[in-house]
Amino acid sequence: MAKKARSQAQLSGESQKSTVAQRLYERARTPGRHRQIALAVVVVAMAGLTTWALWPEPPRQREYLDATACLLTDEQGVSAEPAQTVWKSMEDASTATLVQAQYLKVYGTSSVDNATPYLNSLAMSRCGTIIATGQAQIDAVTGKAGDHPDIDFITIDGGSPGGNVRRLDTSAAPALRTEIQKQFEELADSAP
Repeated sequence: MAKKARSQAQLSGESQKSTVAQRLYERARTPGRHRQIALAVVVVAMAGLTTWALWPEPPRQREYLDATACLLTDEQGVSAEPAQTVWKSMEDASTATLVQAQYLKVYGTSSVDNATPYLNSLAMSRCGTIIATGQAQIDAVTGKAGDHPDIDFITIDGGSPGGNVRRLDTSAAPALRTEIQKQFEELADSAP
């Protein structure tokens, strides 16, 4: 008797399950449901396409030429004059020509002996042009420019021109900017 009661309960549970399934099936078959489902799919697809189409592009990294111009400064770097004016001119020229610009501070005592290793470091790092500000850095360029004939040197407000060394003055700021721009253009033209 207990077996019969259990089997009737199982049949009753199964019939309830099939009844629920039948109801769901019937609801899904109604014409209004199909339209609602189709409309939901279209809305989701349109939202996805709109998001994809309007998604902003990531910022692109600037691709530089294989050419570099370097600035050699005292411990103050590009925060003091004349290096500040020179660096601003170099940044503008870099943007226009895609020649890389970098600077290096000379730390420690202000002397030729201290500045020379920094100058040599820039020369070995493939700087096509080295610009020097500050007396110790200018004196280092004057003494070592001949060791690097393939590099153009520019001294700012000091030093004497000759060979591969040019002298520019910050007193004529527009001319300084123009000369730095020309030097960057020459580097860009000679870049591989």
